[in-house]
Amino acid sequence: MDEVKSLVSAVRNGLAALADPEKAPSMQAYMKSKMPFRGVASPARAALLQKVYAEHSLPDRVSFSTAVLTLWREASFREERYAAIALSGHRAYDRWQDGDLLGLYEEMIVTGAWWDYVDEVAIRRVGPILRAEPETLTPLMLTWAYDEDRWRRRTSVICQVGAKGGTDTDLLTRAVEANLDDKDFFLRKGIGWALREYAKTEPDWVRAFVAAHPALSTLSRKEALKHLGG
Repeated sequence: MDEVKSLVSAVRNGLAALADPEKAPSMQAYMKSKMPFRGVASPARAALLQKVYAEHSLPDRVSFSTAVLTLWREASFREERYAAIALSGHRAYDRWQDGDLLGLYEEMIVTGAWWDYVDEVAIRRVGPILRAEPETLTPLMLTWAYDEDRWRRRTSVICQVGAKGGTDTDLLTRAVEANLDDKDFFLRKGIGWALREYAKTEPDWVRAFVAAHPALSTLSRKEALKHLGG
């Protein structure tokens, strides 16, 4: 597909032109990444991608998915995977944000396997589809809550961050309860984050939830009550 090749090349060439070899090692060290960085700061990367994606439109769902996965799977630098995530959520392709993209997002979550990738996909991609198609996504998130992969589990916990009044509290409860005994830092932090965010909408619900779940880790409890005086 010529459109896909053109877009991918424009992203790669643009990132290469913005590369800062002096910044790259510290960025890689901060993110504890095996994949190297180009050293492109977030604002410069966002400006580049806005321009590239405006100039290289994709005509259909197949070319859109192919472009995202090409940037993702063939990435040599971490910024290329950030570009894949940005493309996956570009407003020009909102009409294709539905349950059929879950396989793509699941691949990004499992193979990305780090918070900078997973959190964006979980909250800004999976979350909106969950709210649009709860009959399909809710059972899947409940399955992921018990999955062997910690990033699927974290996704099930945090996918409703920002949902406010649209939060499915039964799903949130069951996802958290499924992971109460897990000692993984990212799960404990994710539980606290999900509860803290919902506390901005329903503080009494979160207080009651914390009180009813003494098995919550100290980290999760501290995060959940962070702005509630607890």
